[in-house]
Amino acid sequence: MTYRFEVLDLNFQNVPHTIAVYLFRHDKGIALIESGPGSTVPALKKALADRGFALSDITDVLLTHIHLDHAGAAGFLARQGATIHVHPVGAPHMINPEKLLISAGRIYGDMMETLWGDFLPVPEEKIHIPQDEEDIVIGDLRFTPLDTPGHAYHHYAYMFEGVCFSGDVGGVRLPLGNDTKHLRLPMPPPEFHLEKWRESLARLREAAPRAIVPTHFGPFEDVDWHLDAIERELDDVEGFLEAVMPSQPSIEELERKLDAWVLEKNQRDGIDPETHHAYETANPTWMSASGLARYWKKFRQSQ
Repeated sequence: MTYRFEVLDLNFQNVPHTIAVYLFRHDKGIALIESGPGSTVPALKKALADRGFALSDITDVLLTHIHLDHAGAAGFLARQGATIHVHPVGAPHMINPEKLLISAGRIYGDMMETLWGDFLPVPEEKIHIPQDEEDIVIGDLRFTPLDTPGHAYHHYAYMFEGVCFSGDVGGVRLPLGNDTKHLRLPMPPPEFHLEKWRESLARLREAAPRAIVPTHFGPFEDVDWHLDAIERELDDVEGFLEAVMPSQPSIEELERKLDAWVLEKNQRDGIDPETHHAYETANPTWMSASGLARYWKKFRQSQ
């Protein structure tokens, strides 16, 4: 299958195939889906230079959502001239990221700078806020955003020529180069929501893409398997929660139980330690433990 986009590997934390940016050429420059984090700007700059482009050639950046691994460099790229397209719920936090950075700081602590680098505000005049299903037209490129919460309330998937750029609502699936298939769900605080994710999955099915392209790390053409795998994972997560959470485990105990659960899935799918490390780099299990704990307390504990 041929595509009108190129995959740029940002080699996050020196681990390949963990965070991608997707490049689209048009008559006035290039557009990107995702900016990557601030810490990977040098890798982005080199990937562009290898293709004959500079940062100033980026006219537009379409963000699936505003988490640091997807949107951290957007403010920097806006200062090079790019227009930043972002979900209406996320836009205020790109203009003034103070609350976003405080929230991220609670999660990452003293790892913030090493992992993510600088997160600069996006000047308001460089922000464009498309609505659900409102086409974004850039030269001869046409993108359609689909409101897809579950991973985050401020999440868009983008349809482009029948291909779905699924951000994180499409799960984390790394290219393993063999017949092994393994998908995980990124479930960070504060907005992981199981039921909304199911609704978003139904929306992805309705879009009937010919390929699905998660930021971590596509593309994949076995769309039916991929979407079914998301559904299986959602079912498994629900079962895990119902088995583990009524005993009110501490966050440390929950992390241990979730680690063991993930390792069981590794064994089922034939995932070796090196591949597990790559998955943990893209989607750390401890972060999902915090997201599950918050979701249970806020939405399920009182039921």
